[in-house]
Amino acid sequence: MAVRGFFVRSAGNFRYDINGLRAWAVVAVVLYHFGFSCFSGGFVGVDVFFVISGYLMTGIILGALAAPSGFSFWSFYLARARRILPALLMLCAVLLALGWFLLLPSDYQRLGKHVWGSVLFTSNRMFMKEAGYFDVASHDKWLLHTWSLSVEWQFYLLFPVLLVAAWRWFGGRRWLLPLLGALALASLGYCLVLALKAPSKAFYFFPARAWELLAGGVVFLIQSRWQPSSRQSIWIERTGMALIIGALLLITPQIRWPGLPSLIPVGGAALVLLARRDRALLTANALAQWLGTRSYSIYLWHWPLVVALTYFELSMQPLAVAAALLLTLLLGHLSYHWIEQPSGRRLGQLRPLVATALVVIAVVIVAGPAKVIRNAEFAHRLPEAVQRVAAERDNHNPRLGECDARTQCQYGGPNPRAIVLGDSHGQAIVNAIVASLPEPDDGVLFIGTSGCPIIFGAQLDSPKQEVCQKILSRLQQTQASLLPGTPVIVISRTSYYVFGGLEGEADVTPHKPVLYFTKPQDRPSEWLLKQYREHYVETACALAANHPLYLVRPTPEMGVRVPEAMGLALLFKRERKLFVSREAYQQRHAFVSQVQDVASKQCGARILDPSPYLCDDQQCSASHKGRPMYYDDDHLSEFGNRFLVPMFRPIFSEHSMGEGHVYQHGEDRQKPL
Repeated sequence: MAVRGFFVRSAGNFRYDINGLRAWAVVAVVLYHFGFSCFSGGFVGVDVFFVISGYLMTGIILGALAAPSGFSFWSFYLARARRILPALLMLCAVLLALGWFLLLPSDYQRLGKHVWGSVLFTSNRMFMKEAGYFDVASHDKWLLHTWSLSVEWQFYLLFPVLLVAAWRWFGGRRWLLPLLGALALASLGYCLVLALKAPSKAFYFFPARAWELLAGGVVFLIQSRWQPSSRQSIWIERTGMALIIGALLLITPQIRWPGLPSLIPVGGAALVLLARRDRALLTANALAQWLGTRSYSIYLWHWPLVVALTYFELSMQPLAVAAALLLTLLLGHLSYHWIEQPSGRRLGQLRPLVATALVVIAVVIVAGPAKVIRNAEFAHRLPEAVQRVAAERDNHNPRLGECDARTQCQYGGPNPRAIVLGDSHGQAIVNAIVASLPEPDDGVLFIGTSGCPIIFGAQLDSPKQEVCQKILSRLQQTQASLLPGTPVIVISRTSYYVFGGLEGEADVTPHKPVLYFTKPQDRPSEWLLKQYREHYVETACALAANHPLYLVRPTPEMGVRVPEAMGLALLFKRERKLFVSREAYQQRHAFVSQVQDVASKQCGARILDPSPYLCDDQQCSASHKGRPMYYDDDHLSEFGNRFLVPMFRPIFSEHSMGEGHVYQHGEDRQKPL
């Protein structure tokens, strides 16, 4: 491909518009993942890739079917493997090698699991099953981006079977257009329904994404029947690019995706392909062609570098981000020239049987160790001190997954002495309450699930909306008759629902309320705060009418994953003390503390304040004597929650404290009151 001035010189049947469209797609995805806010909709680049892939595969398959030699499934699958596997296998091998020295035990084990799913092209289903509250942050998954490769590979497996069967059944391509159109509409309908009920499944599941690939096939079939004039092509291409650019700039992660808005970039890509303009300004320029040619390798390498920035806590440093961007381009270029091109060329020169054998051997060489690693952490490769600190990551409530799914669990003995209403923060602390019970047969009834605040009338701008509404509705109807007189303890990440997550926290939008009452909010408005106060107090009074009620102040949030941060500091011999200042803690939770005080005054609720047990006068520490007190960034571990046992003991004393009392630092919490 020769460059001549601003444009490239045409050569044979090479589609410069497609290559340039690839460039736009990969640039959008890369800049979005590296945190460039102007590309808020950069994730739509993957949708553009899907349309391109469907278009090309339709052309390849139908071209082979129309040729005298006919279509060969073996040749088709081998060609796809030659295109995708070499660079992917190299990436996976490099990550496994570097991970041996740089990753903490659970992270390395997870990497092995994800390498296994990636090279077998099942990672989309793997990430779909992992998605949700208990999923580790997406920025901890070094191969998360391979979900799209798995979707494409599943398309490669099924699409030739469909086209070959339809070709032979209908005697050619006559009925292919209505067939693909009908299948695309069916897939789109399924996607829209699934997006409302199971957003993660709609995102990762091949049948919910198939319509985007089929859209490319529809464009190819339309193009084989109708060719726009030169003037029409100009306007079709410009309209398509306007739709794509508009999607990149205007669509935000808060929009439910995929869904109806997905039609914008998919339609835009379809129009650009339909226009077939090889000398369009935006796609045929030399830079777009350079990026488009290397787009696959750039896509492969960019995400591990994004994860590395987060893993080594460099994501907020502009120079580090700029260096990672440049390294993405360099690695993409090297991968293209030294992996993609040579492997594709040499495998193409071999007999199909030999080439297939080499591909299988290469997959086994990478997948074999990955399977071993996913079943063992190989913690012995790290210093013992690092192993101990990193192990705290798994020191959470052992019934976490079970009870989160059930939304109601009995902890401890068979006799419930307390009811805990809460979210994942309640689940993180509930065993401290069990440890404070006076008798072995005493137990605690837990009701709630992660990401669900105990506020009647609240709606959630999150996938937990449906399950949370069921819990709150059932609780509102039954709480009066539920173990009357038994103390109720409410524990949740209260401020998170009003003010969103912390800056730099993965997979959340800082300052965006998760909770609403009439419509979702981008910022915590005065009206939202007023509604929150009213509903919180009403809920507290309803609960306090039939139970002694205890409201727990929020747990200090660290903003970094404590075991990993401490483990990495030890591994790389860096001094690091993790804490949040007492002032920052009080500022973060000032509003909800004031609301709880109102509930205490109006409803007779007692306030339990964990800060005296977790903080000194200046700061709230994330560790005690070198051991993490948190298993992530904001949940206390089973070690950390034991510091709160003295706070809960007075609840079960013979006489409770007076209404509205706050257990303050310095009081004797060991003796019955």
